Amino acid sequence: MIAEFKLPDLGEGLTESEIVSWQVGVGDTVTLNQVLGEVETAKAVVELPSPYAGVVTAITHEPGTMVEVGEVIIAFEVAGPAGGSSPAKGTEPETEEAPKRVPTLVGYGADPETSARPARRSRAFASNTATSHEAEAPDVRMQADRPRSTPPVRKLARDLGIELELLTGTGEKGLITREDVVSFARDKSQGAGSPVEGPASSAQGQAPSLREVRTPIKGVRKFMAQAMVESAFTAPHVTEFLTVDVTAGMDFLARLRTFKEFDGVKVTPLTLAAKAVTLAIARQPALNSRWDQERGEVVTYNYLNLGIAAATPRGLLVPNIKDVQDLGLRALAVALGDLAKTARDGKTPPTDLAGGTFSITNIGVFGIDAGTPILNPGEAGILALGAVRRVPWEHEGGIALRQVMTLSLSFDHRLVDGAQGSRFLADVGAMMADPAMALVLG
Repeated sequence: MIAEFKLPDLGEGLTESEIVSWQVGVGDTVTLNQVLGEVETAKAVVELPSPYAGVVTAITHEPGTMVEVGEVIIAFEVAGPAGGSSPAKGTEPETEEAPKRVPTLVGYGADPETSARPARRSRAFASNTATSHEAEAPDVRMQADRPRSTPPVRKLARDLGIELELLTGTGEKGLITREDVVSFARDKSQGAGSPVEGPASSAQGQAPSLREVRTPIKGVRKFMAQAMVESAFTAPHVTEFLTVDVTAGMDFLARLRTFKEFDGVKVTPLTLAAKAVTLAIARQPALNSRWDQERGEVVTYNYLNLGIAAATPRGLLVPNIKDVQDLGLRALAVALGDLAKTARDGKTPPTDLAGGTFSITNIGVFGIDAGTPILNPGEAGILALGAVRRVPWEHEGGIALRQVMTLSLSFDHRLVDGAQGSRFLADVGAMMADPAMALVLG
């Protein structure tokens, strides 16, 4: 019997996802919970485990395609009564009589007590070999060894009428980059003496795609834009600035790196700031609250899920570390390192992108001193860390070269008044200037 797998609801109110990659092809035999491929939502890249054990008969959407929740994306030939055997446990279609399967992040998988684990497969597509099942399934285009590239680059290649198979990728591990496509298009245009195929050419005889790049607004960029507009025009923002001498704080971090307990652990100004925020919020809980317009309530949290803004290849993400108030300094440093690596690798799970209560953005890594950060929707405050610079500074009655940084705090003035915001910022600044103040303020 043929079983169809529809794009499941990945939660967080998202209605569509982009197919990033397939790890199986038509004719492949898959097992229950084997990873079929990856989809990208507005928040994260998510692996799709197979809800069936059987043979793949059709893949209905290629990588780079946007798919609505509920659309069929892959089909299987699975064992059934007609074949004289029963479907593998967890694969039978749901009926009133059938036992319910256990819901997972995407679709349904094996029961928690089973030991089934996803089996990883090569990302290369299977060859386009006809099977007896393909006549029953929608027509799909399959390739062997599909060139590696990103969805925006594939879109650009399609607009320019370029087959990626003709290109040699110069990116990491042979990844075809935007520059590879543009360079190939330019060479093709010059060699043929006419513009490349695609959109109508400009007055100068150049394809508009070579003079300007149009990128679809989707995924993380679309979600970020909607969230920032909602935040900027919903919450009345106030931003305060505090410049502090953090020489003692930087000396503290340098000593910390020599401790055996911190071997292999990266400690940075962000580590110190995250700990300072945790202690300061305990003194000013208004910074850790939410305005519930629908219910007419202010929700104050007795826990802190600390969001850290991260610039990733997919765009700006703000994953958060849950229950930071329970973490010691070493555990906090480890959690920050894990969060950053996971975000850079594009593996941040949706659960880490939801439920944040306060955020930090480290603009200092770009050499920026200060800014007016926009609140993450639903949060009362966000702290921006500026660059640490050696500048002449008043010190012990004289002028000396000191390490100085600026802290920028934006807060929702419906939830936080000026005095509360100022006290919070002063507390964070005091602990950044002298970590020993944590013993006093904590």
